[in-house]
Amino acid sequence: MAAIGMAGMAGAQAAPSAPAGVEVRRTTDGIPHVLARDWRGLGYGYGYVQAQDALCTLAEAFVTFEGRRSAFFGAEGRPAASSTFGRPTNIELDFFFRANADAAMVDATRARQPAALNDMIAGYADGYNRHLREARAAAGTAGGGALPACLGQPWVREIGAADVYRRMYAAAIAGGYARFIAEIASARPGAAGEAPPAAQGGLAALLAPRVGGEPGLGSNVIALGREASGGDGAVLFGNPHWYWGGPDRFYQAQLTIPGKINVAGVSFLGIPVIMLGFNEHVAWSHTVSDARRFGLFELALTPGRPTSYRYEGRDEAMGERDIAIEVRGADGVLREQRRTLYTSRFGPLIDLGPRNAAFGWSARRALAIRDVNADNFRIFRNFFHWAGARSLDDFIAIQKREAAMPWINTVAIGRDDGRVWFSDIGNVPNVPDTLRADCTTELGRGFAQLDAAVPFLDGSRAACGWRVDPRAVQAGAMAVADMPGLLRDDYVANMNDSYWLSNPARPMEGYPRTMGGERLALSPRGRYGHLLAQSLLAAGSRSGLALSLRVRDATLDPRSYAAEQFKDGLLEGACVVEPGQPAQEDLLAGCAVLRGWNNRADADAPGVLLWGAFWRRLDAMPEAELYRTPFDAAAPLATPAGVDGTRPRVRQALVAAVQDLRAKGWQAGAPLGGVQFVRAGDDKVGVYGGCSAAGYFTIACSHRKDGSLDGLAEGNSYLQVVRFGTDGVRAHTMLAHGEQEGALAGGVGAEPLLRYARKDWLAFPFSERDIAADPQLKRQVLLP
Repeated sequence: MAAIGMAGMAGAQAAPSAPAGVEVRRTTDGIPHVLARDWRGLGYGYGYVQAQDALCTLAEAFVTFEGRRSAFFGAEGRPAASSTFGRPTNIELDFFFRANADAAMVDATRARQPAALNDMIAGYADGYNRHLREARAAAGTAGGGALPACLGQPWVREIGAADVYRRMYAAAIAGGYARFIAEIASARPGAAGEAPPAAQGGLAALLAPRVGGEPGLGSNVIALGREASGGDGAVLFGNPHWYWGGPDRFYQAQLTIPGKINVAGVSFLGIPVIMLGFNEHVAWSHTVSDARRFGLFELALTPGRPTSYRYEGRDEAMGERDIAIEVRGADGVLREQRRTLYTSRFGPLIDLGPRNAAFGWSARRALAIRDVNADNFRIFRNFFHWAGARSLDDFIAIQKREAAMPWINTVAIGRDDGRVWFSDIGNVPNVPDTLRADCTTELGRGFAQLDAAVPFLDGSRAACGWRVDPRAVQAGAMAVADMPGLLRDDYVANMNDSYWLSNPARPMEGYPRTMGGERLALSPRGRYGHLLAQSLLAAGSRSGLALSLRVRDATLDPRSYAAEQFKDGLLEGACVVEPGQPAQEDLLAGCAVLRGWNNRADADAPGVLLWGAFWRRLDAMPEAELYRTPFDAAAPLATPAGVDGTRPRVRQALVAAVQDLRAKGWQAGAPLGGVQFVRAGDDKVGVYGGCSAAGYFTIACSHRKDGSLDGLAEGNSYLQVVRFGTDGVRAHTMLAHGEQEGALAGGVGAEPLLRYARKDWLAFPFSERDIAADPQLKRQVLLP
């Protein structure tokens, strides 16, 4: 059916009443507030608005998760935007998703969700389809308005609930299988070292990111308790550094069924529940956890039989799955391609040989990988239950009951509660350090030089499987009591470092190495985040409102802690010119630019580009070569310290940084905003912030040669500062990249980008009174 109509601002009401259909209220920045009478209607409205704003991104994603990219885009193409599964080739994505996101997975996922969530998922698919039909109908009429660019493409189709379950699976495995799609989809006997040159790359680089393909992905989160607010509750700052485009970018909304649910925040595109946000009683945020969510098993192959391995003294044949996909050739003709994917009792076979020949599938041995979240069907029902949490204690109880968080830490606050909560309680392989020591192999010891936290175990012995603990929610996962959690009255914080130092006054120690590690040096961003939290705590505030104001100001100051601590010492040693020294002009130019820079990545600041190129090179140096004082776990916020700028390698790094910028066509002292920008119509708007690798707390990081922050960027994405007053929840938010998929290219919907660029926090209209009073309110009623 067509929409009943649009209306302007309506009068305020104390509480919403169930609409005759599904009501979508759009407020400032196009944020949708979906009001429904039942769960299916709520999902219907959410699917509809996501399709309105991101139809092309969603349609392509559903093709990806179905395993049909090659049929439309050819075998060797790749997704245009990065995501939690990186950018493998289409054929690798197809074989992987056909083998793993199959009908059995869909059925298993559906069977383990609450009936209400299954209703939302079915409704989401119907709402998405409703908008697609409307868009196609508008395309056939005069004056149909701006239409999605992809609308006439053959890969844009209606979806069903199965598409949403497959999308949920893709999000679940982001910390495990999704990081190795090419290595799983291409694993075959004797394939070690046979990958084409384009696939070559260091194994350490592949292992470095915890999710996605970029080490910079992560988040900042700080929760300040009653000791910081003068006893007036808690304040939460959440700031994921995430994708600005593609299927995993955040989408902001409020979802309401009167008397049942009222929650606001963000979710990934294609996900029908709020994943990070707030309701009337709790607020929460996440950072990427340092715990490892997968493990490797070394298989001793049966001599002369490369698809059989030894287990407990007997031969065990690998499982084989014959997968067929369609591939569109250069001539436009579809042809079938088949591939056999292999599995073991532990999980699928993986070939890391193209990254490091020692870890390839040889005649003697092979590797299997197990992802603890491949059969974790509790993730989105956990988010669903959090949306209805009535207190901080209720929120914590839900988290402990489900033990579902797949690859993220959690920080939360509650109404009428001055405590703050940090935890890395979720789904983690149960691999005690004693098991690791007893069951490693010679190859495993070599792997530990690349990543000491990933479990690498002997696959020939039953005693070396992940431990099964009767207290745990899932077989092979850790029990909740064995994972770190911390309640405080002062503060907790995490900037993607280990759980160990979530509050320096109360280090959490004694957990298995698989959790990520302890007594490890913090990143400069991590050090700065704790010092910022401590300064807010020490300054004191008379109220939660005053503290919220200070948090909003402080967290958008684009300071480079690395530059503040180390720049002067580096330049003092490096900028001494000696006779006959090569590249003196470049050295002097670089020194002049950095000396004149204020250590902040403001849009108009010169020096930011040069510092980023310089520090990335320094950060790759051995700690003993760069710092005079090494890291000391007894002084984690003050060490390492005292850089040695006299080292020849420091001088060489600065010269190389100047030359690198010149090769890109940039001057060493070019203002940041001329290179790092978003488009608003015909205008380019400079954006503040820098890369995490350069020591910034406020992140904006481009991976394009021209520096523009399009769909390949990651940075501050959804920001929220939340507190609870006498009148309920009070939140200020920004969605840096906006709701609409065309906004980054200068299309419609650029206002949120401009808001972010001018640091203009939006007072989120959560109550019915505030929604009704919004100056840009538009209403649309849908009849499902």
